[in-house]
Amino acid sequence: MIVATPVTADGRSAAAWGRAHWIGVADIDNGTVHTWRIHEVGWDESHDEGTHGSHHARIVRFLTEHGITAVVVDHMGPGMVQVLQKMGIPMLPATPGDAQASILAAVAVPKP
Repeated sequence: MIVATPVTADGRSAAAWGRAHWIGVADIDNGTVHTWRIHEVGWDESHDEGTHGSHHARIVRFLTEHGITAVVVDHMGPGMVQVLQKMGIPMLPATPGDAQASILAAVAVPKP
């Protein structure tokens, strides 16, 4: 499972998805983070450049290029929620603090 979450530069959970500056990507297997990378995406800077469609396209490109299978997030706008639903990418709840711990907690939650 490859999971993405908005993070701060030091790997803490960040609030908003579409205005994130960094995204942490974890490859998880059997409840363990095998790889962890923080990508500087700059969506906070590009959010208001162009249309929402072009902004969403940047995010979709990132998700596709990194093979993201789930997103752990505290907040996401309704348009982006719709995009992720169409892509079949579940949104799981984030928790404050260490982003890797937040991801592990989110994927451990039983799905309805």
